[in-house]
Amino acid sequence: MTMEQINVGVIGTGWCGGIRSRASAESALVSDLHIAEINPERLEEVSAECRVASATTDYHTLLARGDVAAVMISATPEHTHYAIARDSLNAGKHVLLEKPMSLTLSEADELVELAKRKNVKFTIGYSQRFNPKYAFVHKSLKEGTIGRAVSAIVSRHITRSLGDRISGRILLSPAAMEATHDIDFVLWCMEPARPIRVYAQSGYGVMKEKNGLADTVSIVVTLDSGVVFTVSAGWTMPPGYPNYSGTWIEIVGTDGMLVVDDTHRDVILNTIDRGIELPMSSMPGEFVGHVFAGPMYNETLHFLEAVAYDRPVMVTPEQARQAMEVYMAADLSVATGEAVSLPMTTAQIAQAAPV
Repeated sequence: MTMEQINVGVIGTGWCGGIRSRASAESALVSDLHIAEINPERLEEVSAECRVASATTDYHTLLARGDVAAVMISATPEHTHYAIARDSLNAGKHVLLEKPMSLTLSEADELVELAKRKNVKFTIGYSQRFNPKYAFVHKSLKEGTIGRAVSAIVSRHITRSLGDRISGRILLSPAAMEATHDIDFVLWCMEPARPIRVYAQSGYGVMKEKNGLADTVSIVVTLDSGVVFTVSAGWTMPPGYPNYSGTWIEIVGTDGMLVVDDTHRDVILNTIDRGIELPMSSMPGEFVGHVFAGPMYNETLHFLEAVAYDRPVMVTPEQARQAMEVYMAADLSVATGEAVSLPMTTAQIAQAAPV
């Protein structure tokens, strides 16, 4: 299959958008890179670093360009995702959208159907599927290395400095903003099984006085295959290496067990000036000289290849919508103290939607 270079746009060039911009600028698949960013200083910074073809503070100007085939939407706060994705799909662009794909299931359904009508690729940024350790778990389960899956446990925690940044943008729970990555990961590994019941509880501490949100959430999900998995996620570890994220995974099967240590304790930097740091420990990853340490760079290249070579995307919008319903059910379970059966009823969906 032949490859043609494509012109690409990035909307929102903060932390994640900056990674995607640089990955695109360095890719041989990309001819011209166009960016949209509402912060003029950041717009100028990324423009210079990535030698962009055009830069604007209005994403509509970018979407009006007929030569741009695909856009990556990394804008914050998260309530902007639906409108920008809708406008991008209506413009006939292939779209990679950071999670969450929207704030309501009805908006998510609208985007899924719109992408189908426009016959464009639409994927959601669940970058942890591109973490090699996670990919190994998926491969092992699909090949039956540990037999039939029985249960799974995932524990993810980030520092409160990062938690403050995330929760300060929008009042979404740790289920929606942190546990969502691991919900997607386990559901992906366990396909074709589907979730049928969710029970969750939250723990409250330092976040409650700041914004009324929980510090941590524990979610138990039952699948129609009989598998039960638990995801615990929090964002109030003591301040430390600022973007630190540590994860522990256990998968039990009928013929074996998988344990994944993704706590980033393998590289430790200790200096007089800054104390102990854990480099390369953020979820998206970071540039280290001539390489990128982390999954987001590879996720970006995957999307570019999917467009340039007309290949399927790794994360379908239907899968992202399923993960979204699970974390919304978790929030509803926390609020009511009861287990929530899936799919949720119309009344439950309305009750679980953010205010």
